[in-house]
Amino acid sequence: MITIISALFFIYIALKLYISISQISYISQRRKEEPFLLSKEEYLQAGNYGIEKEKLSLFSTILEYALFIFWINDGLQFLSATFSELSPTLETLAFVFGFLAINWLVSLPLEFYQKFVIDEKYGFNKSTKKLYLLDTVKEIALSLIIGTPIIIGISALISFEYWWLWTFFSIFALMIFINMVYPTLIAPIFNKMSKLENSELESEIETLLKRVGFKSSGVFVMDASKRDSRLNAYFGGFGKTKRVVLFDTLVEKLQNRELLAVLGHELGHFKNGDIYKNIGMVGFLLFSIFYVLGNIPTELFETLKLEESPQIFIAFFVLFSPLFSLFIMPLFGYISRKNEYGADEVGSELAGSPLYLKEALKKLVTENKHFPNSHYLYIFFYYTHPPLAERFEALENLK
Repeated sequence: MITIISALFFIYIALKLYISISQISYISQRRKEEPFLLSKEEYLQAGNYGIEKEKLSLFSTILEYALFIFWINDGLQFLSATFSELSPTLETLAFVFGFLAINWLVSLPLEFYQKFVIDEKYGFNKSTKKLYLLDTVKEIALSLIIGTPIIIGISALISFEYWWLWTFFSIFALMIFINMVYPTLIAPIFNKMSKLENSELESEIETLLKRVGFKSSGVFVMDASKRDSRLNAYFGGFGKTKRVVLFDTLVEKLQNRELLAVLGHELGHFKNGDIYKNIGMVGFLLFSIFYVLGNIPTELFETLKLEESPQIFIAFFVLFSPLFSLFIMPLFGYISRKNEYGADEVGSELAGSPLYLKEALKKLVTENKHFPNSHYLYIFFYYTHPPLAERFEALENLK
């Protein structure tokens, strides 16, 4: 059993490395050609940024494999033995948080390099090391506060028959609940949320919301620029907690009609029911992972010299989830890319013309330094949005 799992994980890692190398080679060649959407200088800079990110991704993938080998050989056994003298509850908590902490600490240098070297070089990072440290402390505190009852709850459920099914329902429900409270309780811990001061724009946004039946608790601007210069916006929450959140960078860079086109696109997902489709797809992935975890042969635990304990199941979930995700993502990505065309159509209609969405996309690509072309394998496995050339062609066909 362990031989099969190791072989599958090796294939997973080899595939990720091949995709990254293919993407680097593809961008290296395409950046020499005539630019698309961007000026020659912007096109070259976006290509360089894409290559540097993907090279870092190569190191991240190799590190992921090294951690996997470490954990399935001696790491999990060592961690189990370290906390074996504690009470069952404390042992589980110490093991899980220790396991997560080691993974995080090992990957921390790459995260730091991405933010303070690559993103700094290309003008994205606006955060200071002090702010980064403060964010990290907040994230750790939230992980402990939210994670502790989750781990204890999973430990209790594992004593029941079909524990994996009840755990799936519990975690899935918790994910939906966190999404409900995120914009009002969690996001403000990291960012200041203020009411949109542009009354004319707010009125136009409210009109858009009414046209598709989206009831929100308000339109807010988030001070994203204190950490990053990228442009973005999102709708968060469910029911009465729903709110529209605009990055201050987006409000600054886009004209009103362009911004309305971007929001119209997001409202298109709401109107077309894509949000619920995405929830369903996440639920399917989660169910698949828990089903496999709940039916792992005893032989695997014996081979690894591990007990069938809650903490080991949680460690397996963390180790094997990426494996599931990579091979299921092509299906999710295909559905998501189809949904994007529908959302573009609604966004163009709400904004009054596809031209506004096209102009907005051009600015998003420029400001976010997104290289407009990718290798077909990269698109197949990772893209949730259609390539920009295809989106622009579809927008050209809209009246």
